[in-house]
Amino acid sequence: MQDLDAFVDALIKEIALQENYLNSPIETLYFGGGTPSLLQQAHVDKIISSLHKHFNLSALKEFTLEANPDDISIEKTKLWKTAGINRLSIGIQSFQQEALDWMNRAHTTQQSFLAIELAKAAGIDNISADLIYGTPHLSDEALLKDIEILNEFQVPHISCYALTVEEKTALYSLIQKKKIENVDTEKQVRHFEIVVDALSKNGYEHYEISNFANPGHRSIHNTNYWKGIPYLGLGPSAHSYNVSSRQWNISNNPLYIQSIQEENVPFEIEVLEEVTRYNEFMMISLRLLEGVDMEILNAQFGAAYLKHTQSIMDALQKEEKLIQTTKGFAIKKQARFLADGIASAFFIV
Repeated sequence: MQDLDAFVDALIKEIALQENYLNSPIETLYFGGGTPSLLQQAHVDKIISSLHKHFNLSALKEFTLEANPDDISIEKTKLWKTAGINRLSIGIQSFQQEALDWMNRAHTTQQSFLAIELAKAAGIDNISADLIYGTPHLSDEALLKDIEILNEFQVPHISCYALTVEEKTALYSLIQKKKIENVDTEKQVRHFEIVVDALSKNGYEHYEISNFANPGHRSIHNTNYWKGIPYLGLGPSAHSYNVSSRQWNISNNPLYIQSIQEENVPFEIEVLEEVTRYNEFMMISLRLLEGVDMEILNAQFGAAYLKHTQSIMDALQKEEKLIQTTKGFAIKKQARFLADGIASAFFIV
């Protein structure tokens, strides 16, 4: 508890030190990264009080907290609701216990069911659930069952990801030692198509490559990020962006706390060159349902970039990977799983 107290005190001090980073009213707050659901309510209250003190929250629309199913209780959900949290992002991953075991997740299927029920009981109906597809022990039928369960619970937002096995993780080590089966890329492509088809039939809008929402339930926070709106990240490893530059805090907790105590925000910074901003604009835009807005592209980057974009667009349209929209172009439904590769074709290096 002492370490957690020290961390929260440092975070509150960073809030004060960074109060001038953003000049506009705050639309969204997002408690995520790590496991913020482990914070005690006194910590949450102190952080929120400090945010109100140092930032203009008069325009706040969405306040999200990330939580693992095994961290959720009726007491916590009620307190979160009272604190102003109006959206909960729950790391369900799967309702199939065998798939959870393979991913080395701490929670159980029953805890996932209970987590959704407790959130709704506390009056937090705006729920986002994370699902992971393409794992060895998740069959096509089981994936459809996961989607059916979320639909029955009327969960309005679902984020679906193909599992990426990162190096230096326990999962990576077990696969390398051939103690567990590796992921199958072809299966992941098939599962992506199943997810898109099933959620579309259930009325979900596929508004971003990995995200699906009922009407009116797009993530405002993530949508602002995808649109390149400036944001401030607070805490170890947190990233911030103000159009001209990106900065990120050190990841080491003790060093972060020590530096903040000395009234120095410990971050590295990257000044974003025009080419980098263009590449990122294309990457993000092509992940969205609306795709690339050519008027915005022209206004931000000028005629030379517009001409470059048009030439690549013409070639990809001949390959039937893009469709025209009223404002520009987007990736065809059948090619969305290839979004990152398609976006990279536009990159200027």
